[in-house]
Amino acid sequence: MSIQRTLAAFLILALTAGCATTSARSTRSEFEDIPVPKGLTYQPSKSTIIESPTVKAARLVYRGRLEVESLSVAMRTTLEANGWRHVSSTSAAEHGVTQVYEKSGSSLEVRLLDGWWFTSVELTASRAQQQATTK
Repeated sequence: MSIQRTLAAFLILALTAGCATTSARSTRSEFEDIPVPKGLTYQPSKSTIIESPTVKAARLVYRGRLEVESLSVAMRTTLEANGWRHVSSTSAAEHGVTQVYEKSGSSLEVRLLDGWWFTSVELTASRAQQQATTK
């Protein structure tokens, strides 16, 4: 088998494997005012959701093939449009981008990590729950 045929077979195999990992699942967000950009896939095995009568907290993990820089701008723009106040941002090559937001009793940390094949997005949020009054 020639080198060209070997490379063509490898390329077809790689593309087929890449398409097989694409999911049609909808993106999940436990908080209606925290938009999740299209192109990200929810990772339930890496996510945690905790709910009590007084607090709801979640660490939601997504992954996709998006650039960290453009994703950082998109996240900030959409979060601010949903009433979140940007508190701070940090950026480091080995640690990615971290953004911190707050909104009336709620806090949100967005971590964008550039991986070998995928960009990981971690949304860590907490919110005080409205307690139902009983009569």
